Amino acid sequence: MIDRDTALKRIDELRDTINYHNRRYYQFDDPEISDVDYDRLMQELIRLEERFADSIDLTDSPTQRVGARPLEKFEPVSHLSPMLSLANAFSEDDIVDFGERITRLLGERPTLSFVTEPKLDGVAVNLVYEYGILTVGSTRGDGTVGEEITQNLKTIPSVPLRLRNVRTVPHRIEIRGEVIIETEAFKRLNERRLTNGDQPFANPRNAAAGSLRQLDPRITSRRPLALFAYAVGTSQGMEFSNQWEILKTLQAWGFQVNDFVRQAGTIAECIRYYNDMLRMRDDLPYEIDGVVIKVNDVALQHSLGAVSRSPRWAIACKFPAVQATTIIEDIVVQVGRTGVLTPVAKMKPVHVGGVTVSSATLHNQDEIDKKDIRIGDTVIIQRAGDVIPEVVKVVESQRRGTETPFRMPDTCPICGSAVTRLEGEVAYRCIDFDCPAQIKENIRHFASRGAMDIEGLGEKIVSQMLEEKVIQDPADLYYLSKKDITRLERMAEKSADNLLTSIARSKTPPLDKFIFALGIRHVGEHLSRLLAGHFGSLENLMRATENELISINEIGAEVAGSIVKYFSLPANLTMINKLKNAGVKPTEETRDRASVLSGTSFVFTGTLQRFTRDKAKAVITSLGGTVSSSVTKKTDYVVIGEAPGAKYVKAQNLNITVLNEDEFLHLIAEYEAHER
Repeated sequence: MIDRDTALKRIDELRDTINYHNRRYYQFDDPEISDVDYDRLMQELIRLEERFADSIDLTDSPTQRVGARPLEKFEPVSHLSPMLSLANAFSEDDIVDFGERITRLLGERPTLSFVTEPKLDGVAVNLVYEYGILTVGSTRGDGTVGEEITQNLKTIPSVPLRLRNVRTVPHRIEIRGEVIIETEAFKRLNERRLTNGDQPFANPRNAAAGSLRQLDPRITSRRPLALFAYAVGTSQGMEFSNQWEILKTLQAWGFQVNDFVRQAGTIAECIRYYNDMLRMRDDLPYEIDGVVIKVNDVALQHSLGAVSRSPRWAIACKFPAVQATTIIEDIVVQVGRTGVLTPVAKMKPVHVGGVTVSSATLHNQDEIDKKDIRIGDTVIIQRAGDVIPEVVKVVESQRRGTETPFRMPDTCPICGSAVTRLEGEVAYRCIDFDCPAQIKENIRHFASRGAMDIEGLGEKIVSQMLEEKVIQDPADLYYLSKKDITRLERMAEKSADNLLTSIARSKTPPLDKFIFALGIRHVGEHLSRLLAGHFGSLENLMRATENELISINEIGAEVAGSIVKYFSLPANLTMINKLKNAGVKPTEETRDRASVLSGTSFVFTGTLQRFTRDKAKAVITSLGGTVSSSVTKKTDYVVIGEAPGAKYVKAQNLNITVLNEDEFLHLIAEYEAHER
């Protein structure tokens, strides 16, 4: 039995240790312990706090980030000072006008400087700290009154429960910040929701907003939310001279402040910053819709004041729209390789986000019903980066009464088989594994660049082969003759020779590529590499039990069950034997090769000249390294091509090693020589 004094001392030790590791993980992106060890520390702290609850203060304990009781409703809360909205600028001329207006209003022409910041596309919140302790958190609301979401905000790891490194403790201070979900985290969140049969979120901002308005904080705690602090409101007991000082102080207190905040001495520098961020936009790990320009000097901010509900000393410079209005001319259903039926809107072509768009995913019937999307509707569509365009909302005022509701068909539009919706899933599926659409998508996936990489085998050729019945599954590709191919439309002898050469070349793929090519449900490229490295051969993987698979980090019960089921189905075993008999033999993974770059992370930015990104990625992963889409403190190397973007800038800020193509090739050659 632990005595009271020893327990209280241990509680303090655990809190300090957990807070330290939280900072290592969430602020510095450099964890020092495993998730299992972290969970063990947290569980020990929870048990001790529950046992000695009458002797301790839980105010800033890390256990307060999870486990709060669900709320019955959100209570209104008045902000100590208004959360003003910003006036908008849409061009360089508007930014120039902003600078001239400030100079005119100040009259005496003081020396001006500015702070420029990315305008994050998230949810604005207000955090009140009293003597360094977080007491109230709320939404922006109407700018004067918001909704209290304190318990939900406490679940966000980048929200300090107590201000750190505070020499002069403000009696009371409002911290303003933006809650976001980063792009990669958003994709993973939607993948999990689809896997679990839940409706996907439309975009990261909607996901963040919905997460903050959960009555049960435990749900919020499972969402990948992050907060970037950018300003203070009322400050009692502490004063600031400029915006730059505010940001540096917030950072010292433990808040996350954006890496791309910059100081600018002139309006011309502000315009350059705007154009720089516009170019970097698609390379950033989160969505931004513009930049914010603020007068740096706080005294000048007070002199300039506000007009209506907007400060005169700041402006939001919006980027060109990534939304547009168009008309849905039809809704068609596509059938994927797992049999999932996906409704797709066919639209009047419209220019948005730099490209012409004529179709957009509607996800599923539930999404269509929720947004009440009908054929003939005028809709607003949105495109962000390389994400497939989506319908944001219907413009109901444009309805004429001739619009037609859409219902998912009862039978597969390709094979006519019954369509079913499994319990707990939002997706409708064709249950016929011989459905031509599923077979076609399976073959296309098998031959894709990330899998067997069979060049020249496009969608049209696969469709012709299936129509002519020269193939029925991926294994049949390796039994094709020149005669089989030349009978296809527009396939001359040279084209047939090239395709046969490409097929023959693919017979000895890396093991991870072969595993990915099989199309096992829930097993993408990353898990394929993990499985190849762990089992070393296809035969070992085929013999694996669910318990063996679950014991591997990152593989849960659902994925393990899917893998075991795949290798238990006679049709799959028949296809694998056909592949073996045709001479297809994946190269077995060796521990030495897999470990040469083990633990080494690469990021690419800019246009590469000597090879494609996929080929560069293949080289790195074959040596055991990883390739990430975003730069963090855990990144080892950033490889730059022509016109590198924001990732290059962030690498410089974090002092990460930057390589050009020649240096990258030299580095890889050294590692491969070491392997030999």
